[in-house]
Amino acid sequence: MEKDFNELNSAQTADEEVKESIITHGNLKSAFAWLSFLAFFSVLNETVFNVSLPDIANQFKIPPSTANWVNTGFIIFFAIGTLIFSKISDTYGVKRLLVTGLLIYSGGSFFGFLAQFSFPSVIVARIIQGIGASAVPGLIMVIVAKYIGSKDRGKAFGLIGSMVALGEGIGPVIGGIIADYIHWSFLFLLPMMTLVSIPFFLKVLPNEITPKGKLDVVGVKSQLSTGIMTFTLPSLFLNRKFMAGVLAGCVLLGTVAGFVSMIPYLMRDVHQLTASMIGGGIIFPGTISVVLFGIVGGTLVDKRGINLVWYLGIILIVTSFLVIALFLDTTPWLMSAALILTFGGLSFVKTVISTTVAEALESNEAGAGMGMLNFACFMAEGVGIAMVGGLLSQRLLDFPLLPTVTLSTAFLFSNMILLLIVFIIIGGVIYTMAYRRS
Repeated sequence: MEKDFNELNSAQTADEEVKESIITHGNLKSAFAWLSFLAFFSVLNETVFNVSLPDIANQFKIPPSTANWVNTGFIIFFAIGTLIFSKISDTYGVKRLLVTGLLIYSGGSFFGFLAQFSFPSVIVARIIQGIGASAVPGLIMVIVAKYIGSKDRGKAFGLIGSMVALGEGIGPVIGGIIADYIHWSFLFLLPMMTLVSIPFFLKVLPNEITPKGKLDVVGVKSQLSTGIMTFTLPSLFLNRKFMAGVLAGCVLLGTVAGFVSMIPYLMRDVHQLTASMIGGGIIFPGTISVVLFGIVGGTLVDKRGINLVWYLGIILIVTSFLVIALFLDTTPWLMSAALILTFGGLSFVKTVISTTVAEALESNEAGAGMGMLNFACFMAEGVGIAMVGGLLSQRLLDFPLLPTVTLSTAFLFSNMILLLIVFIIIGGVIYTMAYRRS
């Protein structure tokens, strides 16, 4: 017992020394920069392939349902890996796992670039990328919590959050430019830039020793089993408000993700826009507006309450979807304007879901509960993208319905958006029924 206590004290002392070394050696700003750099590239790969999906479908002569697995495969394994890496970080050390993840990320990227002529190989490469990239989000949080002093921690989280939003927003722009002027396969090379961060983290992060000095296979199984059990705690599943919040978040985020994945096909078929125009002119204004709407939404929650922000979010999404469905064949720039409302509403909805789900949890359930929310929503986004791709390929909704839509190439997309409105309303009702105030 005394030995264990001394080891614990030594570990705590080591942690404090690391924090001090970051500050006294002038590495704090560098730490912020490299952490933000990794956060940017971890989310960039979620969106950078989006606008090039029609090009990929054309090259391999495959339907959208198949081409969309370029994104779906990445997102699903990214979600699963995020859960696993964060769970085993205490056992195998942040430095070791982070470097391993970055090497896997870059290895998958290089393999994808070399295997660009085989679609199954492209999917395998995206899965490997997802596994490697998943090391970044959870481990960044651990690094900030353990090795950044408390007075600088809020600043670090805020900066990282901003870079995540920037990565999501600028991904379609970068993807469109590269796909138009070079080739979509070069998108695989972007994550290899993360390799330049490895020397910094090898220098700054401590060498956390695995117990007994060797790989503990039993420990891995134990950690994974513990993680699985944590996310299936009966108390969470019996918590009606928690489960309703998770379900509503999954429905809403999955629906919007599916809608966004449809935009490149819509713009290409109806308006004949290039990938760079779709990414920079159509999608970028909406995705970058998330930063502003996130600030506004958080302020409104604090000042006016959750209900107002929730209903505003649902109204903004439904209104933007309805406008697009009615007039999508008139001008492509209407889509650009409407997407600002879509992403603004999504930002409001995310703020409310995160806040209310957190409030529904006991303090000892917070980590597992919020982890389950993030995991479920990531998975829902992948499912939403796959479902929309399937509906586009089957073309079951390809018939005239709205009198305002006259182009035959627009019928399918207009009717698809009407269907997505139904899912948004269902998600809104699920949440409202569970969280309605007396």
